[in-house]
Amino acid sequence: METQGNLERGRRAYALGAWGDARSLLAAADREAPLGGEDLERLATSAFLIGREEEFDRSLERAHRSYQDAGDRPRAARCAFWIGFRLLLRGEAGPASGWLARGRRLLEDEERETVEAGYLLLPVIEGHMGAGDWEQALEMARDVAGIGTRFGDPDLAAAARHVEGRALLGMGSVEEGLALLDEAMVAVTAGELSPIMTGLVYCSVIGCCQRVHALGRAREWTAALERWCDDQRQLVAFTSTCLVHRAEILQLHGSWAEALAEARRARERHAEGVDARPPAAAFTQEAEVLRLRGELDAAEEAYGNASRAGAEPQPGLALLWLARGRADAAAAAIGAALDATTDPLDRARLLPAQVEILLAARDPAGARLSCEELESLAERFDIAVFQATAAQARGALALAEGRPRDALIDLRNAWRQWQGLEVPYEAARARELIGLACRALGDGDGGRLELEAARAAYADLGAEPDRERVEALLHPRAVPPTLGLTGRELEVLRLVAAGGSNKGIADALSLSVKTIERHVSNILAKLDVPSRAAATAWAYEHEVVHPAE
Repeated sequence: METQGNLERGRRAYALGAWGDARSLLAAADREAPLGGEDLERLATSAFLIGREEEFDRSLERAHRSYQDAGDRPRAARCAFWIGFRLLLRGEAGPASGWLARGRRLLEDEERETVEAGYLLLPVIEGHMGAGDWEQALEMARDVAGIGTRFGDPDLAAAARHVEGRALLGMGSVEEGLALLDEAMVAVTAGELSPIMTGLVYCSVIGCCQRVHALGRAREWTAALERWCDDQRQLVAFTSTCLVHRAEILQLHGSWAEALAEARRARERHAEGVDARPPAAAFTQEAEVLRLRGELDAAEEAYGNASRAGAEPQPGLALLWLARGRADAAAAAIGAALDATTDPLDRARLLPAQVEILLAARDPAGARLSCEELESLAERFDIAVFQATAAQARGALALAEGRPRDALIDLRNAWRQWQGLEVPYEAARARELIGLACRALGDGDGGRLELEAARAAYADLGAEPDRERVEALLHPRAVPPTLGLTGRELEVLRLVAAGGSNKGIADALSLSVKTIERHVSNILAKLDVPSRAAATAWAYEHEVVHPAE
């Protein structure tokens, strides 16, 4: 009677979403008399949702054997799918392959179509996605969505629709892809899916929205995920992911202290699971905010934790090394990350950092190649953030190459876009570059106003290294007026500040272009500045040249 009571109460707790109670009651019932397949599935799901992942694995394996012993091969195959799929998500490819193969073998003798066959196609589709074979993935996902619809299985239908959307994003059809993600989310928010599938689709869709910078959608779905988590007080799984998504959005919109607090809450919340793995994304997000605030030692430690937990620390770690003055190491790191990345959306995330690093490393030719690829991605994907990023990269490159008029056009365009997107840090960076471009054009007063606005924005954000850099531009320390520049180098510097190209300066001074290149290189080294634009700003700041010139 007590066993029956535990079992019935466990089932009721499961139906109510009281996952901790359900797990305890079902486990108690199982100790008295072994549970059957369906109740073992309930036990597995409850264990997973409170962070007991090893118990999830054990219970689902028992459910698999129970169905197999009873001759119910489709249900046994579904258990095999979930075990294999979870192993895939954890990066354990070998065991995952074995379980998925077992699931397919169980269905070999089935004469009729089964919904489980559709589930077992999902990992195959993921393989095509990982290889960048978007068309094949899209075709298979549509077939699987049809299976889910025919069998009236909302989990499978929604999972396949969301994979369709992801494939379309990879192909560059952003609006069409987002529409399919929205369609999958209708089933999620309506409560039509099982709890684990609900959490998986929520997290995947939000991640997709952030990858293509669909910022409004990311905010909306993150708020919906937060409500779903809050409605289940005993839920542990997915809650840390929700907090990380919140942290990412808060950082983007300039609330850095709140973002850092949410990232740390995500780590603490995830630790409530008995054997849950460290949340790599929480470490990454913590590192990003710390780096931007100038807390470089703490940021480097957090990047290391993220890497050990399985996350890619780039481009943040390379930018941290750049902030430490290790431009060559930063360039090598970001280059290696891009060499290992083929997905266009992932490359778009890394390329802006490479442009910044290569310009600092005085490699404008390499920066131009990165900028050109970024521009091509901005043309391929109709994404506002990509347009703003490409414009800013073009402007920074033009400034470094001594083309301040061209730079000003792109940089003002980038600033307007960042303002419209409500991304204050990038808007401040654009404004700082606008100030330098104005100075290079002889507009000292305009440059000062732009730099003061950038300094104020950095101060509001807590971006102390950026604020200090702009402060130094506005109020340079007293230094020897020429820093050892020769008379010829001063002459070349004045012409550089006037916007002259190497060929134009060579013609004006009746020297070879190669000689001018050597002079410019010496000037940059003696002034310890990364670009022609920075040398121009230095020249005006130290009155080597004057606006009237």
